[in-house]
Amino acid sequence: MARREDFKRDRDNGEGNEFTQKLVSVNRVTKVVKGGRTMRFSALIVVGDEKGKVGAGMGKAAEIPEAIEKATQAARKNMITVPFVGTTIPHEAQGHFGRGSVLLMPAAQGTGVIAGGPVRAVLEVAGIKDIRTKSLGSSNPANCVKATIDGLKQLKTAEQVAAIRGIANVKGE
Repeated sequence: MARREDFKRDRDNGEGNEFTQKLVSVNRVTKVVKGGRTMRFSALIVVGDEKGKVGAGMGKAAEIPEAIEKATQAARKNMITVPFVGTTIPHEAQGHFGRGSVLLMPAAQGTGVIAGGPVRAVLEVAGIKDIRTKSLGSSNPANCVKATIDGLKQLKTAEQVAAIRGIANVKGE
């Protein structure tokens, strides 16, 4: 059986090199049936282009590579675009999913990505270079990843907010 560390490395897909993918977690799922136990694997993948597009997906299959492939396809379907201000995010945001909650805070240039495992994976493939985060509530990797993506969905630049409010020029020109 392959060691878990072998599957935690960053993977690049063979079809196109525009997306980076990170394997966040692999779980063995057991279903008890009349004839015994059936083992399957569940994979959580984060995919992004490191320029502002990011998505996450889960896949289940009898073998780990198949589960990873299904998760990658699901992540590509669910991609979102993240707004940037320089190398950080435009404002604070708090994402929620289930009992998990992630607080995202902008940081000065040179700070780096201050985040835990699942949250860090999402932010790195999104291309965010400077950010501070705090994971609140559930530490379940699936909840953390989905809460982070929810927080990133809430972000808006000053220009987007001005357009929503019907203001012509944001800079005060």
